[in-house]
Amino acid sequence: MQRKVLGVGLIGAGFIGQFHVRSWTRVRDADIVAIGSRTLASAQALAEEAETLGVGTGVTAYDDVASLVRDERVEAVWVLTPNDTRVEVVRAICDEVRAGRSSLRAIAIEKPLARTLGEAKQVLAMIEEAGLLHGYLENQLYAPSITRAHDLLWKRGAAAAGNPYLARCAEEHSGPHKAWFWDGVKQGGGVLNDMMCHSVEAGRYLLTPPGVDPSTWLTPVSVSASIQSLKWSRPRYAEELLSAYPGAPDYRSRPSEDYARANFEFVNGDGETVIAEGTTSWSFVGAGLRLSFELLGPEYSMSADTLDTEAKVFFSRALTQSEGEDLVEKQNAEQGLMPLVSDEALAYGYTDENTRLATCFLRGEQPVETLANGVAVVELLMAAYLSAQTGRTVTFPVDLDDFVPDVARGTWKP
Repeated sequence: MQRKVLGVGLIGAGFIGQFHVRSWTRVRDADIVAIGSRTLASAQALAEEAETLGVGTGVTAYDDVASLVRDERVEAVWVLTPNDTRVEVVRAICDEVRAGRSSLRAIAIEKPLARTLGEAKQVLAMIEEAGLLHGYLENQLYAPSITRAHDLLWKRGAAAAGNPYLARCAEEHSGPHKAWFWDGVKQGGGVLNDMMCHSVEAGRYLLTPPGVDPSTWLTPVSVSASIQSLKWSRPRYAEELLSAYPGAPDYRSRPSEDYARANFEFVNGDGETVIAEGTTSWSFVGAGLRLSFELLGPEYSMSADTLDTEAKVFFSRALTQSEGEDLVEKQNAEQGLMPLVSDEALAYGYTDENTRLATCFLRGEQPVETLANGVAVVELLMAAYLSAQTGRTVTFPVDLDDFVPDVARGTWKP
């Protein structure tokens, strides 16, 4: 009997789409059957890569969302498009489903879910109305070093000494790959929106028992945050940014934050105060992308750092190297002692993320990490922006449905 697999269409053929395709070599319960992009050539190129890697056959390229979801082989879609297109793309998908023109059964959406809490709630409402299974694509929750340490600390540490009380999570690199990320209006902010979404959800995950939805275990109490433009608003680097990414804003006059720090206080399911600390930066100077995690409890702790790799390579100054990104994401150097991340898709969590969601959707099950968690994350991010703007701690409950950060309006002045 032929084994049943889920047919998946990826909507978005940029940097993150390429990461997902590479991760699919270890996904057993789904094949990529379609790729969509606003630019047909980009969709075709990624479709060809998917076939070359053997993660799909006859992968069809589309430049229209409605046509992709009407493809009979597409049973689930992964939405990987820029933040300012999310509402439009999800509406087009749900319109086809509600009209009966698509047999789609599930949707997964890349982080962050939306630019504002209002947009995030709108996205979730449309998907629930269409009756689709849904998952939130937060890759760091599936990184093997994190999931294994999380399980061990809760089984060996928390069971004997009590629940963990502090999670520290950070994501740092030298800046995004595309111009739209640098545009606060299009992206919905700066590094806080782009990367704190990772750190706060990783923190919530670590502070929550395995297999439990963080939103049912942790109740938000308060958020205090600060943001700043440390590097990219300096004249030299603002010029470099404009040269490297045509169409990006001039950070001397319209910056987004390139550094953000926030403390998120919760009460856990046992009534205890716990804290998640997040730090994110586009002004980090180092070998490349650095993800770091800590979890502390009464008699135990864990730590992980993606630049503390099993393998390292060294190139002397006698070797002239061309710039590349073949050692680590957001690579900043090609000489000296450098970390080597052997399988980035696996190390950063994309492989296990896609494996888990594909299996759930194939079985007709809702994953633990749903788009409701994506909404919760956006609410926490908006509270952090409000705290940074006002210089005050924001306490819950707070109405943030209509809140748009100054950075996202293009009016922020550091």
